Amino acid sequence: MYQDFAEVYDSLMDNVDYDAWANYYIRLLSIHGIRDGKICECACGTGSLTIPLYRAGFHLTGVDLSREMLWQAAQKARKRGIAIPFVQQDMKALNLHRPMDAVLATCDGVNYLLTEEDLRSFLRSAYRSIRPGGALIFDVSTPHRLIHQLCGGGLICEDREELTYIWQNRWHEKSATVEMDLCFFVKEKDGRYRRMEERQKQRAWDAQTLKAQLLQIGYRGVCIYGNQTLNPGKETDVRWHIAANRPLEEE
Repeated sequence: MYQDFAEVYDSLMDNVDYDAWANYYIRLLSIHGIRDGKICECACGTGSLTIPLYRAGFHLTGVDLSREMLWQAAQKARKRGIAIPFVQQDMKALNLHRPMDAVLATCDGVNYLLTEEDLRSFLRSAYRSIRPGGALIFDVSTPHRLIHQLCGGGLICEDREELTYIWQNRWHEKSATVEMDLCFFVKEKDGRYRRMEERQKQRAWDAQTLKAQLLQIGYRGVCIYGNQTLNPGKETDVRWHIAANRPLEEE
């Protein structure tokens, strides 16, 4: 996953205000007791959120399963004179050399966990990686977004000067997943176009399951916020931000 996609990912996400997104996460971190310290960002992708969090004074470690995404992230940080360790790891089995003050999983990272066992593995892995009193914060595209926005509008197409893409989505009710087929045509220096194809799958996690799994593992103070707000998440939100703490004293 993301082998060729890493090359065009930032172009496709150029409408995202990562600075505003980072500021929102900084606010959530503060609310949940983290105002400085060490953060592991899972599913960090090309580092577009990792870098502004680093600039805000946190010590970042970026983790992703895709070597190609991490290469893009490392190049981006190096061009800005920033030294951030980017590590290839599975977020379901984090192996960090020191406890973190917080673990983040941003931009749909948890949607790519397709089974409840995958979800539990990640939540347990993050729990072990966070110091007592630390926080786990992640976001998900909501069932409303995946079902009604991604799968309700047919083909998504865009023709740019350097890139053209066709994006088709299919909803699978039984598995609560959306399958995404993406086809890219990338303009080369000689004027020819190179075709790339990508298939991805995301799970639509409901709020009740997410909260129940967090509490079962031992997290406390679970909050589910609406899209970049401090209001409780609603079914019609396109994104939820979920925050919880590892308790200071184990029960």
